Amino acid sequence: MSQSTPEPVVRRRGRVFPEIQWTEAQKAQHRAEQEAFYQRCWPIFERLKPDLLDKYYGWYIAIEPDSGDYFIDRDQEKASRKAREQHPEAIHHIFGINETGVSGRI
Repeated sequence: MSQSTPEPVVRRRGRVFPEIQWTEAQKAQHRAEQEAFYQRCWPIFERLKPDLLDKYYGWYIAIEPDSGDYFIDRDQEKASRKAREQHPEAIHHIFGINETGVSGRI
């Protein structure tokens, strides 16, 4: 009597989409665009920070730089959702309301 043995599963190693490869110039351009966007959001955060530190310390703020609108919530996802509801086509930046503006823990 013959038994069939299952064929071994071939595991893919490497990139998920190997056909998509960015050049160094594309990577540099993407980093520059991200930095430029951050530089547009940072002054708005700096202007608001003194008023928000006492009442909302540890919360999150989503800033949409084109309109200057901002959305505050204890939960990072909820702040982001509020920004997307108000400005569905716009990109926003999340800051933690603290001395540095950094969100997250080590």
